[in-house]
Amino acid sequence: MQYDQSWMGYGIIGGLEAGLISAVAGFVLFLLFHWLGRRNGWSYGPQIGWSFLLASALTVSGDLWNLFYFNYGRMQSLQLLKVKLAEVHDPDSIGLRTLFEVLGVAVGIYVAWAICSGDWRRRFGPRK
Repeated sequence: MQYDQSWMGYGIIGGLEAGLISAVAGFVLFLLFHWLGRRNGWSYGPQIGWSFLLASALTVSGDLWNLFYFNYGRMQSLQLLKVKLAEVHDPDSIGLRTLFEVLGVAVGIYVAWAICSGDWRRRFGPRK
């Protein structure tokens, strides 16, 4: 699903913004699947897997599709290529933005897992 990226910055700033959006989506979706998983007796594997899949589908899929299309799609004419490139926000940094989105999903899920696992005080707290 492609969301409106016209307000985002260019280059690494746009990548960081897209990664932050993906991290928030991963965080929220893990909390949702953790709640569902606790009610249905799921382990952390399905919770993390479904969270990653859905967060990636919501935030990464548009840029990932454009990245795939521009590398492997058949362009019949220069005009078609210009039209397709005009539809993409910052086509020069699409790979960087896609990488930051995937990493953002992973980081968001990791932080939510660390909080929900109940062991985060020992893991991140002060050492005695």
